Amino acid sequence: MVQSMGNTYCPLEIVMSAVAPPEVRPKPAVPAKPSHVVPPPSTAHMGSHGLGGGSASTLLGYIGIDTIIQQMRKKTMKTGFDFNIMTVGHSGLGKSTLVNTLFKSQISRKNAGWSREEKIPKTVEIKSVSSVIEEGGVKMKLTVIDTPGFGDQINNENCWEPISKYIGEQYEKFLKEEINITRKKRIPDTRVHCCLYFISPTGHSLRQLDVEFMKRLTSMANVIPVIAKSDTLTPEEKNEFKQRVRKELEMNGIEFYPQKEFDEDMEDKSENDKIREAVPFAVVGSDKEYQVNNKRVLGRKTPWGVVEVENPNHCEFAQLRDFLIRSHLQDLKEVTHNIYYETYRAKRLNDNGGLHPLTSSAPTETAESNV
Repeated sequence: MVQSMGNTYCPLEIVMSAVAPPEVRPKPAVPAKPSHVVPPPSTAHMGSHGLGGGSASTLLGYIGIDTIIQQMRKKTMKTGFDFNIMTVGHSGLGKSTLVNTLFKSQISRKNAGWSREEKIPKTVEIKSVSSVIEEGGVKMKLTVIDTPGFGDQINNENCWEPISKYIGEQYEKFLKEEINITRKKRIPDTRVHCCLYFISPTGHSLRQLDVEFMKRLTSMANVIPVIAKSDTLTPEEKNEFKQRVRKELEMNGIEFYPQKEFDEDMEDKSENDKIREAVPFAVVGSDKEYQVNNKRVLGRKTPWGVVEVENPNHCEFAQLRDFLIRSHLQDLKEVTHNIYYETYRAKRLNDNGGLHPLTSSAPTETAESNV
């Protein structure tokens, strides 16, 4: 058979042979996953959970996006991070001792002339004491904000004002740094990430001062109520007191941390529900060690024996520590920034027109640091 091409005729076989067949290239090899990368539960599927939608697709090979966790860890280990905790409650409830027990250090109420054997002096003004602690190569700048002898006066009217003023000043300080044209690469964070509110172990009910203070404070910061020196209560008294306090908090509309409205999913809700059921934590603090069953334990010695701080059968200190440090520390920081600070920022800029430079009086607290 022949085919016409202009004025000439060529066999069809010749025309077809003139067209070169497409080059078949070998499929590129998928790079092997580095041996040092620990695989997540599944790396072959990509979904859209938490990413605002999008269709799911299957990966044809290893990419390496899961190494972002190692990258973040490496950066955090280099730069470290800040955590600021405030303690509120009247004198004698062991606020400083509990913080020292939580972080296994003498950070709270530290000063140049204070030794371990000396009695911790009473508070007379708001003070922030900072120290860098390191564990497993991760550095944390811990700041403990100690409060005045809260509720110790005959007339305690408006005694929360210096504390709420301090919290507001830290938001203002961060905002002023944030809106600078040439701002620092890393803005110093002095905002209060967590407030431990110490309830007296009366076994009866909350004082009106407790209710009024927490009502005001929960709109500004993450508040976690704790029953101080809970070893002064019997197990039955402790359980009844905890239930009574929870009921009073609910009746007065006091939303302590973790707030139900901030649960992101069912997993969060399930975990946080267990915590909410345990609040207020009945705790005991001590930085003294005793010999119990051939091992050294932190505890408080009584005529009937030693109350072991980290024994879940004796108090809920271990539960508070795990919650505060090991599972929710990052969330405390995020809620502070995304909820409380953003609320303050929006109101402040709206009141100020969002254009004019901000002015505020310098913070009045005294700060000590060994950083």
